[in-house]
Formats: sequence, C-alpha cells, structure tokens
Amino acid sequence: MEDLVKQIEELKRQQQGLAHVFASLHKAIDDLMWYQVMQDVAVVDKVVYCGPPPANTYAQSPQDKGNPLKIHAYTFVPKHIDKNKKHPLLVFVHGGVHSNFSTGSAHIIREMVTQGYIVISSDYRGSTGYGEQFYKFIDYGGLEVEDVYEGRNFMIENEPLVDPDRVGIIGWSHGGLITLMNIFKYPEAYKAAYAGVPVSDLVARMGYKGERYHALFSAPYHIGKSAVEDPWEYRRRSPAWHAEKLQTPLLIHTTTNDEDVNVLEVEHLIKALKAAGKDFEYKIYQNAPGGHVFNRIDTKLAKESRKEIWRFLNKYLKPDFPIE
Repeated sequence: MEDLVKQIEELKRQQQGLAHVFASLHKAIDDLMWYQVMQDVAVVDKVVYCGPPPANTYAQSPQDKGNPLKIHAYTFVPKHIDKNKKHPLLVFVHGGVHSNFSTGSAHIIREMVTQGYIVISSDYRGSTGYGEQFYKFIDYGGLEVEDVYEGRNFMIENEPLVDPDRVGIIGWSHGGLITLMNIFKYPEAYKAAYAGVPVSDLVARMGYKGERYHALFSAPYHIGKSAVEDPWEYRRRSPAWHAEKLQTPLLIHTTTNDEDVNVLEVEHLIKALKAAGKDFEYKIYQNAPGGHVFNRIDTKLAKESRKEIWRFLNKYLKPDFPIE
C-alpha cells in the first residue's frame, strides 16, 4: 500500500510538470501570434526587466536567494505616431490568479494602439508559461503589484517616445485588483485608471468560492494560510479596504450577472470610495450579456462599453487619435 501511495504521488508530480511544459509551449506559440496579429499597426517586442526579490523562498534555488525576479513583458509602439514627440503609455494588467497575457486580448490592445497609445503588459510573478518555479513565486495582491509598477518604470526609462506625465493603467478582474492597488500605492505614477469587474474584497470572495479556489491562496508557496486563519492578510491585499488612498481619476465597470467576481465585491469597493469622500466614476450594468467578460467580447454593447473607457482615459491621457 505504501508503494502504491508513492507511485500515485509521483504520477501527480509528473502530471503537474507536464502541465507547466504545455503552458510553456502555449506561451511560445502565443508569442509568435502577437507578432502576427499586431505587426501591421505596432512594433511588437518582448522585454525582460527586474521586479523585487520573491516574498517566499519556497520555489527559489539556494544560489538565487535574494536576487530580483526577472519579469517578461510585451510592448507595443504604434507605427503611425509622430516619432518627433512623446505619447501616452497604457499599462495593461492581465487577469487570472495563474494566467498570462495572451492574444485573447489582441482586439483590445489594437484599439489602444490605433488611438496612439504605447502599451506594456507584464507577465508578473505567478503567471503561466514560465515554468513551475515562476508559477510558485505568486504573491497575489502583493509583489505582483510591484512587478506591474516596475514595468511602467521600465517603459519610462527605456522608451524615449513615452510621456512620463501621461501614463494610465487598465485591467479587468484580477488585473483590476492589481490596477487598483497600483494607483492606491503609487498615485503620482498614473494620470488615470480603469478597473473592469475588479476583484475587490478577498475576504468576501473566499466566502463564496470553493475549496479549489481557496487552495490557490493558502498554498505553502503563496499566503500559506486560509482566510479563516488570517483574514487580516486577505484584507491587506483587497482594494476595498484601501479606498481612502484614492487620488487618481478612476472609472469602474461591473455587471450584476458576473459569474466570477460577484457584484457584491465591487459594490463594497464603490461604497467604500463614497464613504471616503472620493471623486470617481462607475457604472453597474444590469445583466450584461457575457457576464464577467461582458465588455471584452465583440458584441455591440461590449464595443460601446469600451468606448466609455477610452473616452474616460482620453480626457486625461490625450492620445493623438482618440476614439469618439
């Protein structure tokens, strides 16, 4: 029986290893696809910069302990912009507890680029496609925020066409959380922000999610404790509990039929911002077709909703070719 248990555990380990191999292959294919789908409108590049050292050492090799973490990011510079002046930068934050920046967002990136925005999107720690070690560096709502912020800094330091006074940040779902935490911690760094269906309260979220979801956060290489065991740590990583820090112009969208981020989370955020006396904009859609992805798909409503986003951001970032 003991041998059988060992064999089962070894098979599980091999299966996990294969999952990361397949994720790396998928990422390599997606890298090629980015060039294919965007090369007509943008100069596409994939860069590497450094974020802070990992918060946990569970997945770090002994010789690497304390070293800054290497972060991969995609950059898009519009081909049609005037190269003799500076242009606004949009920091696009991908979603997912463990996910990555993929060509599923290509239509949205294209809308940004055609307006004259330079774009960066980082595969922050915990993203898939970079092996098991990088996967286990996850620090959701923690150092992932710093990884995205350092991507913003990288573009200002390395792309001469970027106007450092016109930087915006945008993200949906978990990307919305990281967007919010960026503007709360670094308000001077961003001129405007958009958070779509943002994860807003991890304590409340753990109350309506299942055990598999809980396990992503309580894993020994992540928070290491459940929300029951350490609710204050989950609160620390939740935007709704930092509402008093808002200084950046902000637009929030959500929908009542969101099957992933329950509207109650976003309502908590909205009420907290109002209670703190903050000036911001928001819209709660009623049963928008598509639910969680309602304004990231190709419906008429989705396109109109994205126009609301662009009009909001354009007020502060002023791209050369704004969508009206």
